[in-house]
Amino acid sequence: MGALVIGAMIGFERTFHGRPAGFRTHSLVCVASAILMIVTVYQHQWMTFLEHDAIRTDPTRMAQGIMTGIGFLGAGVIFKEGLTLRGLTTAASIWVTAAIGILVGIGFWFAAAVGALATLIVLALFRHIEARLPTEFYAHHMLRFARDRVMGESEVHKMIGAHGFTIANLSSRLSEAGSSLNTA
Repeated sequence: MGALVIGAMIGFERTFHGRPAGFRTHSLVCVASAILMIVTVYQHQWMTFLEHDAIRTDPTRMAQGIMTGIGFLGAGVIFKEGLTLRGLTTAASIWVTAAIGILVGIGFWFAAAVGALATLIVLALFRHIEARLPTEFYAHHMLRFARDRVMGESEVHKMIGAHGFTIANLSSRLSEAGSSLNTA
C-alpha cells in the first residue's frame, strides 16, 4: 500500500503538469518494483519445495533488473521537439519511483519516505527555481559565401551581434569544389 501511495504522489505531480507518464504509470512502477523485491526478499517462504539452502537468489540482482527494465520505459517518454529534448525529467521520475518501490519492497521505509519527499521537492519546488535561472540557448548557424565575396570574421561577428547573439565557435570550410566558403 505504501508503494501505491508514494507512486501516486509522484505521478500526481507529473499528471498535474501534463507530462506523458503520470499518476497511473508512476503508481504501477512503484507497486511493481515493491512486489518484485518482496518476492525476492521473502523467497524462503514461498520456495518451500526446495531444501532450505539449495537455491538462493540475490535481491540485488532483482533490483538491478528492475532498474534496467525501467530504463527502457523511461526511454519511451523522451523525445526530440525542435532543438530541445522533452521527457527527461519524467524519465528520471519514473526511474526514482522504481528505486523507491525497491526500498518499500525490502522494508526500508525511512529511506523510501525520504526519497519520496526529496523527489517531490525536486519536481515541485525546483521547477520554480529553474524558471528563475538564466539560461543560454545554442543554435548552429551556417553562412555560405561565394569564394570571391567572403565576409571577414570581424564582419560576421558584427552582423551576428547586431541581432543580439554572440558566437561561441566559428569555423570555415571550402565546399562545392572550392567555389564557396561555409562558415559555421
